[in-house]
Amino acid sequence: MAEAKKFGWGKWVAGAVAVAAGGAAYLYLKERQAKAPRFELLAGEGAFELRRYPAMLAIETIQHGSRDRALGNGFGLLADYMFGGARADKDQDDEIPIAMPILAEPASGGSWRIRFLLPEGMARKDVPEPGEGIAIVEIPAREMAAVKVSGKPNDKLFADKAAELLRWVSAKARTAAGDVEHAYYNSPLKPGTVKQNEILVGLSL
Repeated sequence: MAEAKKFGWGKWVAGAVAVAAGGAAYLYLKERQAKAPRFELLAGEGAFELRRYPAMLAIETIQHGSRDRALGNGFGLLADYMFGGARADKDQDDEIPIAMPILAEPASGGSWRIRFLLPEGMARKDVPEPGEGIAIVEIPAREMAAVKVSGKPNDKLFADKAAELLRWVSAKARTAAGDVEHAYYNSPLKPGTVKQNEILVGLSL
């Protein structure tokens, strides 16, 4: 969160193309069909919200290196899986519908955890076994605070919005739990001026 460099969206596209040709472009075409997970709105104030999410399934990968590099590599690998590749069983090549947002958060040792949400109603037994470097995980039900972030993402913007979110959480007499998460609702190919993303943080119950 401390770096001030702009977010490397070009590297997201490069990562996707390297692992699954046209992955970012495909995501751009599918973006309007993507569904966001359901949540119960507990409170709202301008760009800020308190939400309660049900348990969800996701695929995730842990990527090392700078955030740009981790996101580029992670996006490419997970997009390949969603579009029918990167599977343990190569015969299981059915495409999985895109769900938004894509989540990213810091992990241990300077790495990053990148997650793609799986469609609502998809059971664990129906999820194709992923190949190396990808895990299927269940995100438990949780309460979260969110703030909307408009425009082209960059580290300073995200850091400023995260600080605003944590101040708002404190003002609501709630306690943040864990690191903030970045939630991306748009393809890397969408113009920065119309991007809509969010900063999320879990809340202690």
